[in-house]
Amino acid sequence: MTKVKAWISAFRLRTLPLALSSIIMGSFLAAYYNAFNWSILILASFTTLFLQVLSNLANDYGDTVNGADHADRKGPDRMVQTGAISLTSMRMAIILFSVFSLLSGLLLIYVAFGSASAYVSLFFFVLGLAAIAAAMKYTMGNNPYGYNGLGDIFVLIFFGIVGVAGSFYLYTNYFDWKVLLPAFSVGFLSSGVLNLNNMRDEESDRAAGKNTLVVKNGIKWAKTYHSFLIVAAILNIAIFAIINGFGLFQYIFLLGIPLFIRHLNVVKKAEEASDFDPELKKLALSTLVFVILFGVGLVVF
Repeated sequence: MTKVKAWISAFRLRTLPLALSSIIMGSFLAAYYNAFNWSILILASFTTLFLQVLSNLANDYGDTVNGADHADRKGPDRMVQTGAISLTSMRMAIILFSVFSLLSGLLLIYVAFGSASAYVSLFFFVLGLAAIAAAMKYTMGNNPYGYNGLGDIFVLIFFGIVGVAGSFYLYTNYFDWKVLLPAFSVGFLSSGVLNLNNMRDEESDRAAGKNTLVVKNGIKWAKTYHSFLIVAAILNIAIFAIINGFGLFQYIFLLGIPLFIRHLNVVKKAEEASDFDPELKKLALSTLVFVILFGVGLVVF
């Protein structure tokens, strides 16, 4: 494998559509509230992509150092574990993408608030630092939270509440509690992707002492939990639609539900790690499609 291909693999491009889903959802909501701004969309997207790549690189590094990525692990190869990328090179890349995330985030805050809201700007700056720390601390350090079953809650917070409600605030400079409904929807679906990953890696995670919720509770529990996440995501969007008095054509997001039904049927029948892996990309893309359908219903009809 060439160095270029190794780095592209380490970036895990298939995770990026899911990362963008929260920003796209927040942007559609802002358009619905007549507050859309292209500059904020572009900068928020870049910041999110940098953070997602940072998280992927840190995960590659941390899981190798902590033993979760090893020769017997099932799933895609990890670049540090296979030796395609050295630990030193990966550490440098992690630092580089941390800087990219920070600079992009600072520019985003400036464009959104200027010098008019010093306290709000400071809050979002601290939130940005927390996002960088969360991206790295998932598998890196002496006590990574991903090894203690806390990954799901952090995904819900940063992919859901921060990603959707936070980006909505960047556009509007105010908070509407109803935005939490689509925020939790994206957060639940994002947690579903993580749960899929953890179901695939259950055997190797258990051997490495990575105590995800799947390792702690078992595959049967994880499948039930997975169904809850998908159903809860759909219900949150439906409640938002009802509260806001959607018209008939605004329920176009319902066209995305068959994708989730198919997915849940596959997960229910899955027995091997190889059964779960293809669903990671499919659920991420289904989430993006669902978000786009919902957004079209918001701003077109």
